[in-house]
Amino acid sequence: MPPAPIAFAAAPDLAQAVAAWSEWLSSERRASPHTLDGYSRDLAAFLGFLRHHLGGEADLAALAALGPADFRAFLARRSGEGLARSSLARGMSTLRTFFKFLDRRGLVHNPALAAIKAPRPPRSLPKPLAADEALETLSTAAELHDEPWLAARDVALFTLLYGCGLRLGEALALTRREAPRGEAITVTGKGRKQRVVPVLPIVAEAVAAYLRQIPFPGGPGDPLFVGVRGGPLNPGVVQRQMRRLRTLLGLAETATPHALRHSFATHLLAGGGDLRTIQELLGHASLSTTQRYTEVDAARLTRIYRDSHPRAKTTDGGKAG
Repeated sequence: MPPAPIAFAAAPDLAQAVAAWSEWLSSERRASPHTLDGYSRDLAAFLGFLRHHLGGEADLAALAALGPADFRAFLARRSGEGLARSSLARGMSTLRTFFKFLDRRGLVHNPALAAIKAPRPPRSLPKPLAADEALETLSTAAELHDEPWLAARDVALFTLLYGCGLRLGEALALTRREAPRGEAITVTGKGRKQRVVPVLPIVAEAVAAYLRQIPFPGGPGDPLFVGVRGGPLNPGVVQRQMRRLRTLLGLAETATPHALRHSFATHLLAGGGDLRTIQELLGHASLSTTQRYTEVDAARLTRIYRDSHPRAKTTDGGKAG
């Protein structure tokens, strides 16, 4: 089921600009439905705040007149509502994106936002699955459906996420023309940046098995992964299937579709892959983002050391010398 439409408290000129921004995010930035929904909710929260803060619906002129104190008041309100620092930081990122769009279109110029420092989100490490957990996830995915083609679809999708390190939105954006059949696929990621990712035989075989069973005819430009009625597969359905797998396999709550992408990177690194190559495969703009996986691998090695090395063990419950 598609998400409910989001209402924006805005005067007509600003509402028109919001619609143009949403279209730009979708068509030019190729933001996923999940990302677009998050950005829209952030902006709706800001415009709702302005309606009370200014005493009426904001227009473009009102946005241009906002000062640092107004943006700080919004942050304070959101913080008082109990939002986490990561959510506050994402909200400010949304506002910066929106105001830059308005500035480029010659609609609003407001330098005040640049003076506001967003709360720095807590640094978190990727949470991959162990190699055996990832493989068990792929082999068990078919058991969630009685309908063979749906079982084949889930196996193909999860195998693609883990075998190629794709984001869920990237996988669901693939068309039948772009189905991984050969030795590599071209993936369009964030900011419409393209990258070439090798395709393992097991990935190509899983996708081919799914395509042989799909009951809906489709042209080259139709979605590769479809729902029960033949329309584009909703990411919420994939998330729900992963939650069912977590329960079935006793996995941690951090076992999500995106965790399969984390697992791809972590297991490549553990197998001797270099950071630059992994950065290219993941489509990271910055190497520092990819470097988080070295910390994950270091933490894994530390756990192994503590659990198995004789010098890390004691007989009296104290610390090893």
